[in-house]
Amino acid sequence: MKKYRLYFTLTLNHQLQYRAAVYAGVLTQFFWGLLQILLYHALYISNPAASPMTLEQLASYFWLQQAFMTLFMTWFLDQDILDMIATGNIAYELCRPIDLYNVWFVKSMSNRFSKALLRFFPILIAASLLPKPYKFLWTQPPLQLIFFSISLISGFLVVVAFTMLIYVLTMLTLSPIGLRIVALSLMEFLSGGIIPLPFLPDHIRRYVEWLPFASMQNTPFRIYSGHISGSGVFSAIGLQWFWLVILLLVGKVLMQMALRHAVVQGG
Repeated sequence: MKKYRLYFTLTLNHQLQYRAAVYAGVLTQFFWGLLQILLYHALYISNPAASPMTLEQLASYFWLQQAFMTLFMTWFLDQDILDMIATGNIAYELCRPIDLYNVWFVKSMSNRFSKALLRFFPILIAASLLPKPYKFLWTQPPLQLIFFSISLISGFLVVVAFTMLIYVLTMLTLSPIGLRIVALSLMEFLSGGIIPLPFLPDHIRRYVEWLPFASMQNTPFRIYSGHISGSGVFSAIGLQWFWLVILLLVGKVLMQMALRHAVVQGG
């Protein structure tokens, strides 16, 4: 466990060095979040009765989405891991007394967490200074905040576990381009990254909400905004844990299969 904690710390410290990129990211994500809210506000004005979420709930959803984007952005993959696979440097990793799946998992966690660590608070502070109904609301019941925190961590782990499948499958295909296109198309849309899932037609949404993608950013953001409440919170978090266990097991099995058939050119 100590060596995996060291991997996490080293990756975290490395990513925290890029402060200029953080500042640029904060400005970009703030104005993009505001643009999304203004766009949906126009929709609410034209047909308020057809909206499945209140504008205040939607504003909180989008601000959380921007603040924690690096935790949940499904199109972000660790280029170092992909290069390691493509160049054959994975052979050096296999010589070390470590579990390769665990190392990549910890590295992916640290890479995403470090990017979010310096961004989420400034975005939420700036968003809370806006007038209603565009502002981010901090005043949520304590129990709701606890459920949100549990769901946020669970959703983050589900994202990392799913991206681990992409890394493992890249070992079998050698090129991540096709996998990236499929992952971007499926994960970004079905996780609520483009359109919040409540805005999908009911006959589609009822099936999408059972998929692992809905257990990513969709669940914690809707819990915080109050759109998921009561007993629905427990079932939503339970579904997150279910998919986390399934994805971890599948990832571990596929990793073992990939390592048994791994061929490093030149050796």
